[in-house]
Amino acid sequence: MFPFDSLARQVSSAAFAAVTVLFATAAPAQEASDAPSVVVTEAERRDVTPNFSYVGRIEAFETVELIARVEGFLEQRNFREGGDVKKGDVLFLIEQAPYEIAVAQRKADLAGAHATLTNAEEDFARKETLVKRKTVSEAALDEARAALGTSRASVQQAEAALRRAELDLAYTAVVSPIDGKISRATYSVGSLVGPNSGSLATVTSIDPVYATIAVTEKDLIQARRQGIDLDNPRVAPSLLLSDGSAYEYAGEFDYLDPSVNQATDTMLARAIFPNPERLLVPGQFVTVIVRQKQPVSAVVIPQAAVQEDQQGYFVLIVDRSNQVEIRRITMGEQIGTDWIVSDGLVDGERVVVQGLQKIRPDMVVNPVGDTS
Repeated sequence: MFPFDSLARQVSSAAFAAVTVLFATAAPAQEASDAPSVVVTEAERRDVTPNFSYVGRIEAFETVELIARVEGFLEQRNFREGGDVKKGDVLFLIEQAPYEIAVAQRKADLAGAHATLTNAEEDFARKETLVKRKTVSEAALDEARAALGTSRASVQQAEAALRRAELDLAYTAVVSPIDGKISRATYSVGSLVGPNSGSLATVTSIDPVYATIAVTEKDLIQARRQGIDLDNPRVAPSLLLSDGSAYEYAGEFDYLDPSVNQATDTMLARAIFPNPERLLVPGQFVTVIVRQKQPVSAVVIPQAAVQEDQQGYFVLIVDRSNQVEIRRITMGEQIGTDWIVSDGLVDGERVVVQGLQKIRPDMVVNPVGDTS
């Protein structure tokens, strides 16, 4: 054998070994480049406090119609129509002279009754002494006693009549029982008014106000299943105004119908809201949003990532090595196009949302972020 042949064989062996090493190192790179691409998104922990929204109407906290309690001619109207009034303001004044005269008469009657009573007391005391001396009969004493009782009753009647006259005089001043805004006056100065004249004007309170909503039985059941009970003080209503802006102040429910209205299949719920800037006007429509006062956070994933088999719900996750893993999960409530995961995932884990049909557990994949 020539030395040249031996050298050729050595070169061929070395080349074969190099090619073998090249293929051995190139194979994994080829497998990685051939890994299927899948779209993933991270499980996210966020505020998932359930809420419900209803169309509501603003109502006055208090509305009072002013009614004349005595008859007479209107002498004064002491307010600007549509303006603010305070509790205790005299808004209308009815002619007072006839009622002042009646008070004077009742005072005179009371004075006369007191004089008669004094005389009856003295007569009774005198005859009581004379009876003991046997100079006056028992019959005379009984008459004096009866006269004394009648006089006392007359005083009480006169006092009641005076009180009635004083009340009638006081009723000539029609005062506001609340703070609020007053409507237009129904009668002008000089008009004859009385208890049968109807409303003279209406006073409406403006701070605070009510927001009322009609809740269907179905919505009420669904809300309670999600932990929102309108009877629970932990539930807070808020408002969206007609221009889409959020109302600054939170409210509080203070009433829920005890039964379902069979005609409408709804229950009336009422919340009270402060209204210092007077943005809310009785009769105004608003959107009432109902949620718990304390926010609730949970892990949330897109609905597209969730799959189900005979064992229950699961997702496919991609670990740090880009390897697919099956993960069994416990589902919570659905929020729009997302699902709450009660157990089985932590925030930050990558779940597959697209490409599920071309992968399987333990497969290496090429994860691509969800840009939707």
